[in-house]
Amino acid sequence: MVDYKTRAREMFDAIKAGSDVDAAVDTYMAEDFVEHEAIPGMGNTRETPRQLFKMMHAAFPDLRVVVHDMLQDDDKVTARISFVGTHQGDFMGLPASGNPVDINAIDIIQFRGDKAVAHWGVMDMAGAMAQMGATPPG
Repeated sequence: MVDYKTRAREMFDAIKAGSDVDAAVDTYMAEDFVEHEAIPGMGNTRETPRQLFKMMHAAFPDLRVVVHDMLQDDDKVTARISFVGTHQGDFMGLPASGNPVDINAIDIIQFRGDKAVAHWGVMDMAGAMAQMGATPPG
């Protein structure tokens, strides 16, 4: 069995602060990549993670990905991760707060060869917004 966990770890490392998002997306995601996670205002192609990670780099210039757990089943890798950084720029309409942020996520990534071809995920956006100082509607 191909070790896709190593490839997934390399991909997560390639999207950290200071990295070239375009190069990471082009290196690790197939041209026919499909994004299954609904992200407001974004589509479902490999342009979606490209947009998301550029937005995250602008908002969290010290962004890093912490991998907590990773499991592989055939061509899919499931990862429990955190996006960690300091909120120093606008993120989804929230101005910089200077707060540390730890956004929990669960990702399922499907591979073909050495490229990711699909992603399903759940990100704790309510928790992220609270950490950035947003108040719940009420």
